[in-house]
Amino acid sequence: MTLISMFEDAIQSYGSKPALAHKPRGGTYLDISYTELGESVDAFSKGLNALGVETNDRVAILSENRPEWAITDFGSLKVGAVTVPMFSTLTAAQVSYILKDSGAKIICVSTEKQLEKVTSIRDEVSTLEQVIIFDSIEGETPEGVIQFDAVCELAGEEADRTASEDDIATIIYTSGTTGNPKGVMLTHANFISNVEACKSLIDVSETDVLLSFLPLSHVFERLGGHYVPLFSGAKIAYAESTFTVAQNMKEIAPTVMLSVPRLYETMHERILRAVQEGSSLKQKIFHWGVSVGSAVSSAIQQGKKPSAILQLQQNIANKLVFAKLKEATGGRLRFFVSGGAALPQSIAEFFHAAGILILEGYGLTETSPVISMNHPGKWRFGTVGAQVPGIEVQIAADGEILTRGPHVMKGYFNNDTATAEVIDENGWFHTGDIGIIDADGFVKITDRKKNIIVLSNGKNVAPQPIESELVRSPFISQVMVVGSERKNLAALIVPNFDALKAWAAENGVTTDDLSTMLQAREVQQHIQSEIRSRLTDFADFEQVRRFTLLEKEFSQEDDEMTPTLKLKRNIIIERYSDEIDQMYPEDS
Repeated sequence: MTLISMFEDAIQSYGSKPALAHKPRGGTYLDISYTELGESVDAFSKGLNALGVETNDRVAILSENRPEWAITDFGSLKVGAVTVPMFSTLTAAQVSYILKDSGAKIICVSTEKQLEKVTSIRDEVSTLEQVIIFDSIEGETPEGVIQFDAVCELAGEEADRTASEDDIATIIYTSGTTGNPKGVMLTHANFISNVEACKSLIDVSETDVLLSFLPLSHVFERLGGHYVPLFSGAKIAYAESTFTVAQNMKEIAPTVMLSVPRLYETMHERILRAVQEGSSLKQKIFHWGVSVGSAVSSAIQQGKKPSAILQLQQNIANKLVFAKLKEATGGRLRFFVSGGAALPQSIAEFFHAAGILILEGYGLTETSPVISMNHPGKWRFGTVGAQVPGIEVQIAADGEILTRGPHVMKGYFNNDTATAEVIDENGWFHTGDIGIIDADGFVKITDRKKNIIVLSNGKNVAPQPIESELVRSPFISQVMVVGSERKNLAALIVPNFDALKAWAAENGVTTDDLSTMLQAREVQQHIQSEIRSRLTDFADFEQVRRFTLLEKEFSQEDDEMTPTLKLKRNIIIERYSDEIDQMYPEDS
């Protein structure tokens, strides 16, 4: 069994049913049936064959989510090629590194903007023979560039290259928070084992509609928002962009949706901001509704049926408080899925109180990706679920999570040394994450092993739980805890600027200058109070003693975050070294 055989089975099974939906600029969503998708994949694969693409050749993809991405993926696999997906946000230099390291023969780009990146570094990549562009180009097509539609019309012969399950299907370059990315080799068997494990836990069928906006170049969306739904007969609608997700949700009315925690945090922040701007009566009704929803959620988590009175109150709360939230998701949502980073437990609890279940899972690119997951039949907030069927998970003596099974990668491309560092002689993959497994089998992540802060007194501190607690504050948007080899912890904090400006105005801090406002004594005291109140359950050595308010968010554009929105701690520490040193005057 291979990804292509599963894809072809889906084409036969679901035929005229919609497989993909996309929205042309200025238009409305258009469906592409399974049959039409299969025909496009056939045509593109024949075009690749005509271009001389052979078994194990690498075909890179530099594109946002769109139908051509799916067609390129399956078309490449059909001719025995290996896809190399890249985030559309990568710089030209990053694209150059991946193309050279992978030895890509072909690259498919979405737009002229992406084409410009490739053109600027093309001479650096000796293996690159052809560039395929999805969008139409006005005027003459540059030399060495061919349009996607033209490839599909080349009418080459169908390649008879039956892949085996152990063949490499893709090389995904980890975004990495330090150093150059490594190419993770995932086989057909890796993906299929994970598809089958996920499908055994979550029922996805031809009645489901998914809104896809996380990059398909990331393995989380590739598996959960691409292979699983297409092999289940579901429909995938591509969001126009990350900025139109809210509108597209209303248009598509998804039943399932995958996201990183930041989307849910942003939704939560907007809801709280709207409540704060409302009348005192509306605020009271909102908080009453949340308390009712929380009581219902608590009963469900304990395996109990809510009382008749509580159910009646819940019906009223749904109409008065939560109806608009559910309407904003399209009104048909069965559940959200969260991955890629830690989901604050408070966010999961809030949404469940509102009647929306967020299922958090855990995995890495190297594990295809899912290791554990919460699912509708078994879930627990504050955990990343129990291990999926068919694999092994254990906790090492130092607390590191290890896993073994058919989901573990073949290795890092052209990097046996790095492979040996993470896969031991017994086949255990060392995740680099610290965690525990509770008595019921639920996995809980504490932090990344390399993120552990060792204070000068020898105390080990996991920053992630502290950061997750602090961002619960409506006045804190982003935070990074520091303190390695120092006496105590400090933090770089990006405030929620809108909320903080509103608070400042209400409390007599009147200034249009952001820097002046952030340095105001009242604002500093307010944030300090927020920190203290949020960390009351943490040990004395885990308290944040000092902080600096930053005027600018951490971002991908400034190379401070990975495409999956993880903080690049080393880069941030180096960039803000002066600010960090100022928080430790006794060390200078």
